[in-house]
Amino acid sequence: MFPMQFRSTLATAGLAALGLTFALPALAQDKARIEFLYSPFADYAPFFVAEDLGYFDKFGVDVTLSPKSGTAETIQMLASGNVVAGAATWGAGLFNSIHSGATVTIVGTLAKMPDTVPSPSPLMVSQAAWDAGIREVKDLKGKRVGIPGPGGFGMFSVAKALETGGLTLADIEPVYLPPPATAAAFANGGLEAGWSIEPFAIQLERQGLGKRLVENHTFGTELGFIAFNNEFAVKNEDAVVRFLAAFLKAARQLDNGGWQDDAILDIVAKYTGTPKDTLQGIPYTIRSEDGSIDIASVREQEDFFRAQGSLAYEGPINIDSVYRLDLLQKANALLAAE
Repeated sequence: MFPMQFRSTLATAGLAALGLTFALPALAQDKARIEFLYSPFADYAPFFVAEDLGYFDKFGVDVTLSPKSGTAETIQMLASGNVVAGAATWGAGLFNSIHSGATVTIVGTLAKMPDTVPSPSPLMVSQAAWDAGIREVKDLKGKRVGIPGPGGFGMFSVAKALETGGLTLADIEPVYLPPPATAAAFANGGLEAGWSIEPFAIQLERQGLGKRLVENHTFGTELGFIAFNNEFAVKNEDAVVRFLAAFLKAARQLDNGGWQDDAILDIVAKYTGTPKDTLQGIPYTIRSEDGSIDIASVREQEDFFRAQGSLAYEGPINIDSVYRLDLLQKANALLAAE
């Protein structure tokens, strides 16, 4: 949440004080067009809901949701201007890109880990490994552990899970593969453990292939962020604010009971390809109500990747150089005035 002083000022100052002079709704012919890159995971549910329930239209932006293949693709496409908006997880590549002057503008949080269990991103152990006596983190010493790839959130999450048992990444044999491939690796004995994310974690459980080993390792950790091509954001601040307002409206709906709504589950199932009954049983990532980013959490991840030797610079990155908190504040004001 924004500090109480800010929220109080916001409530009394009105939109004009923040430089917001537009009215709602915008005429159809005036709608800004935004192509947004997404992954078919529940973390992106606010965008699916905002699109299908007409929130983007209501706030005057014409949004096209386009599937993507990975975080690196998002940053590259945004920096090049091939796509104007997308979301990605924090990682070494992003930090290095900021340092090298990547032309992206970060405008808010995508999602963060909840402070509760079950976790939407557990460290799993295969059923075969469990039956063989691997019941604690310390038992993973020298074992094969699946990680989505070097330099990303999955690696950070695995490292934090290993810490709970006194181990480090140097104590295990990392095997790089995406979460959907963990099921096959567990089934054929290719892995003893692996990082997972919903809905794959619950599927491993239901198929009898794996068990949750660690779930309390990343409470409150920032998972990802929303970003725009910098040139687009500078020239189209109004559109970015409108886009964020629609996102925040949908996110608050989800985080305040929306996941119990069958119509919402139908929407998310359509975009993710995940059966509705599976979505009903999984834990979800969450967001700060105002969409702000916990910078301390981001710094923790930056420090981790520096310790891994994955960063090409010294000292903390200048996140303020790419984080447009002012646009997020305006989006909150616009939503409050709806």
